[in-house]
Amino acid sequence: MDIGFVGLGAMGREMARNLLKAGHRVAAYNRSPAPAEALAREGASIARTPAEAARRELVVTMVADDGALAAVTDGPDGILAGLPAGATHVCM
Repeated sequence: MDIGFVGLGAMGREMARNLLKAGHRVAAYNRSPAPAEALAREGASIARTPAEAARRELVVTMVADDGALAAVTDGPDGILAGLPAGATHVCM
């Protein structure tokens, strides 16, 4: 499955890593680039914006709170701008 993952803190990083290990393609986005770059060394692609990460069958967000969720969901570079028809967004 082609999965976008937004939010690579302690929990998100491990969840995205497990998806990679299970054979899924993961496009990773994090507000600060270092966590996505580290995951890219394990096989993920780097999404430059949440919208880019969302251009998949499934996008998962693992962010701290409602404010952080709004920041990655709304606006021209947000998840809603990139999410294709029929795709699924899972907010953890």
